[in-house]
Amino acid sequence: MKISWRTEIASWAILGAMFVLAATAWSWAPDQIPTHWNLQGQADGYSGKAVGLFLFPCTALAVYLLLLLLPLIDPKRLNYQKFAGTYRVLRVALIAFFGVIYGIVQLSIRGQSALGTAILPLAIGALFVVLGNYMGKIRPNWFIGVRTPWTLSSPRVWTKTHRQCGWAFVIAGILVILTDLLMNTWTYYVLLGTAIASVLYAYAYSYFAWRAEKTGGGEPESTHGGDT
Repeated sequence: MKISWRTEIASWAILGAMFVLAATAWSWAPDQIPTHWNLQGQADGYSGKAVGLFLFPCTALAVYLLLLLLPLIDPKRLNYQKFAGTYRVLRVALIAFFGVIYGIVQLSIRGQSALGTAILPLAIGALFVVLGNYMGKIRPNWFIGVRTPWTLSSPRVWTKTHRQCGWAFVIAGILVILTDLLMNTWTYYVLLGTAIASVLYAYAYSYFAWRAEKTGGGEPESTHGGDT
């Protein structure tokens, strides 16, 4: 999988902006900075200035480097070439999500915590929608995607499961966004519920798709046959 500045410039720009914000805020930032939020979107965990300002930029950088490393150590590394464009989009989406989270931290230390509380669910919902739209294009590997015993044992089960779970992720993301816009007191409960439901659906579908393949009964019934 080829890496060049043309494919990585978006991620580099987001990472660079996060570190610049951290450095420029050092002189005036408070000694305690929010780094954790509860299900109501309220800050309930704080850290010192160094951790508060640099935790998310450093974590985002570590995740980015890990994502670049995975194709080099994955036994199925050749498959990454088959979804290189999708993998690039997923990298940018994850780094952008870290950027939004860090933006919320910056809003909090500027006295705009309410705005950050409103933005967070929208960012999570948008991430779900992006992941869902590209999930059907991910090819078998050991690190990215729905990795159950059944998807890893069959390329056909892998493909069918990721196509179906892609729709589940898109629906979950839209539900979270609509809930936040229309009745935001329920947003984080809907988020938690849809996340759990999506994981359970992924495991259940992959098992039944695998069993149908083993017994020669075809694939489970589905109204969506194509990539998301």
